[in-house]
Amino acid sequence: MTLIYFILMLGIIVLIHELGHFFWAKKSGVYCYEFSIGFGPKLFSFHRKNDETLYCVRLIPVGGYVAMAGEEIDDDEKVPKDKKMYNKPWKNKLIIILAGVINNFILGFFVLFITALIYGSYTTKPIVGVVAKDSAAYEAGLQTKDKITEINGKKMKTWDDVTMTLTLADNSKTQTFTVVDSDGKEKELKVKPQKIEDKEGNVSYSYGFGLYDKKYYGFTNALSYASSKFCSIFDSMIVTIKALVTGKIGVNALSGPVGIYSIVGMQSKAGLQGLLYLLAYLSINVGFINLIPFPAFDGYRALIIIIEKIIGKKVNAKVDAIVNQIGLFLLFALMIFITIKDITRLF
Repeated sequence: MTLIYFILMLGIIVLIHELGHFFWAKKSGVYCYEFSIGFGPKLFSFHRKNDETLYCVRLIPVGGYVAMAGEEIDDDEKVPKDKKMYNKPWKNKLIIILAGVINNFILGFFVLFITALIYGSYTTKPIVGVVAKDSAAYEAGLQTKDKITEINGKKMKTWDDVTMTLTLADNSKTQTFTVVDSDGKEKELKVKPQKIEDKEGNVSYSYGFGLYDKKYYGFTNALSYASSKFCSIFDSMIVTIKALVTGKIGVNALSGPVGIYSIVGMQSKAGLQGLLYLLAYLSINVGFINLIPFPAFDGYRALIIIIEKIIGKKVNAKVDAIVNQIGLFLLFALMIFITIKDITRLF
């Protein structure tokens, strides 16, 4: 069942992403050779009546693409010039490129909203729920219903901010919490997490407190939760990228398809609600990653379109293609490294 969930989840995310590119390409009159879900050998394909596009499902369900005329270097004389992407107005090209990202964000928001509407949701605010007796947080004076406003001088807007900040902190040292209690009084607490070492020598740190676990229901709450959670997930991804660039976390912290497969297995134990949250999280993640202006990502292609508009001429197509190929090579090399790491982690 984990394999089925994994394929369905990635399939939905890729389908929604590529549908964004495809819909706006067709709407803008761009000739599309192929709409494909997955990579590698074809499983099946078909043509629709009076439609030039080949619709295809391929073996490896970790991506997809829309092959458009004139997207890169193009010498196909069979396709009219006005149906080639590079001859379209810059606004049309930008919409086509960014439509996949927008679709992923819409999917993520919609799934978060539906999940909260059906199952209810916890607050996204950094309000403390359980405080374990004799834990580091308990000894420091943290109490139920305390709202964490700052950690080490950094403002905390959501529970995800708290989690991310403590994950990236030097947990061997004391952390400074600023909290507001249920009476509205502000206080500063010094919390030094308890060091835990297992039999294999793996070290972790425990603070001993958790999220306020009261559930909220209703349309308005679901809308508020989806908005807040969407922004929180997006912000945490910005923090993660910054941490990767500055070296606070290493490439070892990343996961590829094998790692995602393992996470899907764990989330499936929480039932449909857990799987739906993971679907939303991954969809927002895919949208965010594709916004990064790195070759082979949609963000890079969008940047090129904007640069061309500013300078008033096209970027050299051959140079652009070479840069894209280098980007793809680096991306696949990273994927191979992460996949090997994920596999070794399983054993």
